[in-house]
Amino acid sequence: MLSKSQISFIQSLQHKKFRREHGLFLVEGYKSVSEFINSAYQIEAIYYTSTVASKMLKLSQKINSHEISLNILEKISTLKTPQDVIALVKIPAPSDLNYAKLQKKFSLVLDGVQDPGNMGTIIRTADWFGIDHIICSEDSVEVYNPKVVQATMGSLSRINVQYTDLELVIPQLNLPVFGALLDGENLYNTNFGTEGLLVMGNEGNGLRPEVKALINKAITIPRVGNAESLNVAIATAICCSEIQRNKMLMSNK
Repeated sequence: MLSKSQISFIQSLQHKKFRREHGLFLVEGYKSVSEFINSAYQIEAIYYTSTVASKMLKLSQKINSHEISLNILEKISTLKTPQDVIALVKIPAPSDLNYAKLQKKFSLVLDGVQDPGNMGTIIRTADWFGIDHIICSEDSVEVYNPKVVQATMGSLSRINVQYTDLELVIPQLNLPVFGALLDGENLYNTNFGTEGLLVMGNEGNGLRPEVKALINKAITIPRVGNAESLNVAIATAICCSEIQRNKMLMSNK
């Protein structure tokens, strides 16, 4: 059983203020928790119900684990339908960008992406296409928001997400900068090369003028139908797919 104070503490981690104060965030679901256990992240504690007790025994015995009732799980879960396992995971200490590690590869840059579902889907997409670094503007949604974490389906455990001043950092990276705009070059005619930054903008306003000015090559996904715009997570997936296709074509030459 968990005491009322323990329940309140776990519930408090649903809020950014307390995640920062305690340096912890929540991960829910057996698959996602397993991904974090097998990553560089440190697990503070795991809470699970009897329905997954046998599975939990197969995980590391060194982790502080507690079996709880479904009633308690429902109180501490952020989901309408809890997923039997919740982990408290330590937020890594912030680190400076390692410019050398961003060379000879593609990384994503997000300027003011606000929707947690979009952020989580973009992280999952990056993981699928082998992009291991995402650089976010400081006003982008926090990556440890429970809705973001849930949407990544465990991919957050493998992706390095950092927040910084894009206007200062992008010029210093000395990489080709591709930006998704409505009036850019046809995505499917673009030669992406082997390294660079793919910059995606805010859901409603796109890229800020200051960030837009840093783009070397504006690209656009050609519109065939009548939709006004594409969801930023979907647009990111399409762009990442084309970048990967370019790389494969170049490697086969």
